[in-house]
Amino acid sequence: MAKEKAVIGEKGLYDARQLGRPKMLILGIQHMFAMFGATILVPIITGLDVATTLLMAGLGTLLFHLLTKGKVPAFLGSSFAFLGGYAAVAPRLADGSSNKELLPYACLGVACAGLVYLILAGLIKLVGVERVMRFFPPVVTGPIIMAIGLILAPTAISNCQTNWVIALVALVIIVVFNIWGRGMAKIIPIILGVLGAYVVALVLYFIGQSSPNLIQDMPWLFAGGSQELADGTIKYLPIFDFTNLSTIFSNIGQGKIWGNLIDIPIHSDSIVFGNVSDSSKILSAIIAIVPIALATMMEHIGDISAISATTGRNFLADPGLHRTLMGDGLATTLASLFGGPANTTYGENTGVLALTKVYDPRVIRIAAFFAVGISFFPPVSALISTIPSCVIGGVSFVLYGMISAIGVRNVVENKVDFTKSRNLIVAAIILVSALGISGGLTFTVGSVEITLTSLAVAALVGIILNAILPGKDYVFSSELPVSGKPSVDDDAK
Repeated sequence: MAKEKAVIGEKGLYDARQLGRPKMLILGIQHMFAMFGATILVPIITGLDVATTLLMAGLGTLLFHLLTKGKVPAFLGSSFAFLGGYAAVAPRLADGSSNKELLPYACLGVACAGLVYLILAGLIKLVGVERVMRFFPPVVTGPIIMAIGLILAPTAISNCQTNWVIALVALVIIVVFNIWGRGMAKIIPIILGVLGAYVVALVLYFIGQSSPNLIQDMPWLFAGGSQELADGTIKYLPIFDFTNLSTIFSNIGQGKIWGNLIDIPIHSDSIVFGNVSDSSKILSAIIAIVPIALATMMEHIGDISAISATTGRNFLADPGLHRTLMGDGLATTLASLFGGPANTTYGENTGVLALTKVYDPRVIRIAAFFAVGISFFPPVSALISTIPSCVIGGVSFVLYGMISAIGVRNVVENKVDFTKSRNLIVAAIILVSALGISGGLTFTVGSVEITLTSLAVAALVGIILNAILPGKDYVFSSELPVSGKPSVDDDAK
């Protein structure tokens, strides 16, 4: 009897080797591009290094697969949930450049947040998942996730204001492909929005360069921001800054290959080791960022459930939630210590699984190796860094809203009963604390000054209120979800 030929998209395929190596490579590249658009946005927004981000996304994914026995077809990309923490600990400087001095402190905070995953994984292994998760119900994590998106919203608007036309182009493209797109186009609306808006921005940039007066006369169309001069006048800036990219190619042309064409994607001034010494800043960063892990851990559980529903295999039971949490947490800690952003499982890649019906984790590992490979080529990172802030603003307009929407979905899907006063009180106090405490709370312990961000205050208050108020009714279930196809819009991680 002839062996049945495997066809992509017809039925679930758990061993992609049946397709042959060329198709496996193509599928791997597809997964890399699915995560690419959202993953590179985090370093662009925070000021972290793009190359380091790609390296750590790839290595983090491989570490995750090692710890989960190679069973879970998940890709780990940059987490958006920690953007509020980065903004609080290491806000960008007045000129828009990254805060190189404070970013290592923020990374240390994120690294400690990753260790919280390990603590939870250990507790789950020791006492069981149901007993642990009752302290982190959706009535707490849902409003926290909502607050993260709402806190970040002004940043999106600020970036959009540099050129609303280009920002709206990015926004419209994302919305159109996200709702009406078909096939792969529906899976990667973010990267399509970035590419489309980038092309439009290039056209406007070259028009502005050929007629410089247009930048000053019509800044709403041809400018990419403004700068106040010493005499108080406003100078409008070009949409693009190709200085770094030009320098790299110039050096390559002079034969300076190392550091320009090829380079190690880890930089001594970005890593945590040797760049954090102020105990006050260390404690403030840890306290500000670690509580965010409470929300991202719930998000992780949702992602693993979605992957389980898609593939028809219960990964919450085998290899177990404690292993997936351990993999995600260690990947986040490793990435942060070396100057990369937090990692998280990506809904975009779950969407690719649903589209292709190829569930083989080997394909995901191919994508991880591709991400590691391109991180060693500085021209790629330099090109990515040329993306104008208005393009990022248009994309962030959607992504930050999605973060809040995910929080709403968390509450709705878990059927949180807001007819109960205790649930209303918990959610209300979380939201008001997160959005209303401007600048956070600062206090001194001994000789150390500690600052709690509004989000940290909200998370701590929410957990405490949920623990002490009567009427808890949340029951965590590790059963295989039956919802079927997951959302492919879960870009805001």
